[in-house]
Amino acid sequence: MSLTSLTIFTGMLLSAKAELRDTRWLWRRTRTTPFEWFLCFPLGIRPSGRVFFWSYAFYLSRFLHMLRTFFIVLRHRKLSFFRLFNHSILLVMSFLWLEFTQSFQVLAILFSTAVNTAVYGYRLWVEIGLPVRNFWFTVDCQMVLLCCNLVCHFGVLLLHYLRGGCNGIGAWLFNSLLNVAILMLFLRSYVNEFWRRNLNNPTSYSSSKDYSPKHAKLNGSYAKLN
Repeated sequence: MSLTSLTIFTGMLLSAKAELRDTRWLWRRTRTTPFEWFLCFPLGIRPSGRVFFWSYAFYLSRFLHMLRTFFIVLRHRKLSFFRLFNHSILLVMSFLWLEFTQSFQVLAILFSTAVNTAVYGYRLWVEIGLPVRNFWFTVDCQMVLLCCNLVCHFGVLLLHYLRGGCNGIGAWLFNSLLNVAILMLFLRSYVNEFWRRNLNNPTSYSSSKDYSPKHAKLNGSYAKLN
């Protein structure tokens, strides 16, 4: 899972860099910066080329995540509603990115694959028995991802009105509502889990920064919220 995410992240980053280099002449004519292109695709853009190849690869990787979730269910592990909702919605969102050539998808894929690379790499680190330093690592990564997406969504909305429109704004609006729902579910789960652990062991997080694998395997999950 970590290698798949790393491959998509690298491919998308290099493809976006090459796309910006090859279309540099267009930025001067339209007075558009590369950062604006990352947030707001021009109207009429078609989902073809190297960037959208990696967007399609990201969409296919969502099925791999769904397959992993299915195996977790077969192992009789209890899954939170947030986790099931998150994995299902991400499949729908990535399909809409391609179908409607939605703006902001390049940054969204880069953020998501970077976080997935770190999270699944950390879980591998734990599984093979290496020392565990931070139980909340995967949860904090998810929090950073959601906050970055939220900030960028405001940027897309601003550019949509300042630049005369962004491509796929209808799909972007639908995805924004889904992101808000995911953020609300995550914050509720995050706060509930934080208070539950502090009530059960009020000194575990304030007096020590080192955690053993036993702490990381509470409730049979390294990151129940992710």
